[in-house]
Amino acid sequence: MADDWNPTDPGVMRFPSGVLVRGRGLRHPLPPGPAPSFAVHLLGKEPSATAWESRWVRWPDFRLPRDARQAREAFAEALARAAHERVEVACGGGRGRTGTALACMAVLDGVPAERAVEFVRRNYHPRAVETPWQRRFVLRFADA
Repeated sequence: MADDWNPTDPGVMRFPSGVLVRGRGLRHPLPPGPAPSFAVHLLGKEPSATAWESRWVRWPDFRLPRDARQAREAFAEALARAAHERVEVACGGGRGRTGTALACMAVLDGVPAERAVEFVRRNYHPRAVETPWQRRFVLRFADA
């Protein structure tokens, strides 16, 4: 069984270390192809159960995670697991919270914090990381 995403599939982003992570919006249908083996759901309310293992980070829309330490742990786990599993990061629409999480994961993967939003916008979605406070969260992520 291949444990990687297809790098050309929608929402799949390659980090500098080479790992692939899929970002998506949960309000959209599940994309065709293999299911994730692990997901981080970034939602204000507890998500529905999935057929794969998942972790919930309480994160209201257009805001920041309720617990920054828990978010950091979830991002680190997702990045580590992406080396051997299909990992997905998802919020409602797939841009703001998902983009912010992917930018934080990029920082963990070695991208300088001041370039992480640009990195995600170039490699995932041009409008990822939607609010000024989400951009500040990424900038301060390396120091947290």
